[in-house]
Amino acid sequence: MNIYYKGIFFLAASAFLGEMIEVLINMILARELGSHGLGLYMTILPSIFLLVLLSSFELQVSISKFIAEREQRYHRNILYHALTITIVFTSILFLAAAALLPFIPVFNTYHPYVRWLVLVLVPVISFTSVARGYFMGVQQMGKIAVSNFLRKSIQLVGLFILFRFFEYDAEASLLIAICALIGSEVVVFLYLFYLFIIQFQQLKRKPFSNMNRKGVRRNLMAVSIPTTGLRLFSAIMNAFQPFVIKGALVYSGISSTLATEQFGMLMGVAASIGFFPAFIAHSLMIVLIPAVSKTNSQKDYATLQKMLQQVMTITFLYGTPAVAIFYFFAPELTSLFFKSDTSAIYLQLLWPFFLFHFFVMPMQAFLIGLDMLKELFFHIIWSTIISFAIILWLGSSHDWQMNGVIIGMNTGSVLLALMHYLTICKKIGVSIFMRGMVTKATNR
Repeated sequence: MNIYYKGIFFLAASAFLGEMIEVLINMILARELGSHGLGLYMTILPSIFLLVLLSSFELQVSISKFIAEREQRYHRNILYHALTITIVFTSILFLAAAALLPFIPVFNTYHPYVRWLVLVLVPVISFTSVARGYFMGVQQMGKIAVSNFLRKSIQLVGLFILFRFFEYDAEASLLIAICALIGSEVVVFLYLFYLFIIQFQQLKRKPFSNMNRKGVRRNLMAVSIPTTGLRLFSAIMNAFQPFVIKGALVYSGISSTLATEQFGMLMGVAASIGFFPAFIAHSLMIVLIPAVSKTNSQKDYATLQKMLQQVMTITFLYGTPAVAIFYFFAPELTSLFFKSDTSAIYLQLLWPFFLFHFFVMPMQAFLIGLDMLKELFFHIIWSTIISFAIILWLGSSHDWQMNGVIIGMNTGSVLLALMHYLTICKKIGVSIFMRGMVTKATNR
């Protein structure tokens, strides 16, 4: 448990600094790109993240889970097979992406170089995921923490230098913003994979045992494939979300330009501020996946119950004050980006979305560690369907517009958190109010 808390501390501390830098990054983007340019930047990000997701193949999750469940003497063999899978998968994905990118219309409104720059992310993210998964599995969270901080720092420095000493038109400024994002990922890859190679060389000098090749690949794929499918669905929905929201707003009677600006204020300003405390949730999620996996493999349900109670308490203690600050100081916070009352109202209305999102992230780690990927997938599907339905219904209404969009986002977040929580409580044998904990049968 000491390693567990130490990992949370390292990740949370670095993530806090990273989120501070993220705010500065978004402030620079808001001022350099303007409301319309920021809206375009936020529109293309989900599509880039979709490619990032496919490139990772969620190997960081499957490797960390498998490494945590196995003795050290098996680690070398697991990593060997993981690298083999990565090389094959990356080659196929790179060729497929190169063939399909010219026909993807979302890139048509951006600089011609953008669609080719994102190709760099395929090998970079794939091999970074292997290194990240290994360090997560052996609970070396300090390296993960440094890499997270390094990504944000490089992006900030790159944006500051390029925008401070050079002048660009609107299209070139957007290209520079995307280049800074991709460049930061390249630096993280060089850092993590260098450390991974050193660690792998050390494993070669230690006693090791081989595992059945098919067995290792089957175990990795058993987590990577459904988790990738899960993340893929979420990423596709996130990629569609800007068009769903802007389409609903346009249908309600406002212009396309105004809809883009409002979306930029929603995601570029309100969401940037509201997701700031999520660095703690993300840190919990990274640490919990291997920790819950190992504890679940040992059938130690009492410890799982204790971990859930601690996670819910930690989330409540930081989440509640955070959304209260966002609500009461919204004008002051959003003025750091734009002098606009609209973004402040968005931030205030979105407090349920942010608060329940803080609970969702660590609970998703619980479900992955408990081998409940199917339940996790269905939860996300249902919450997304209901959320999008409300966004389209109320957002396209002249009387509701963006208020209706926010109601849909809030509903989806609350529903997802409740489904996750009830499922976990049932699995590990604990009452929904954290009272009356029971000893769970090991054969259940």
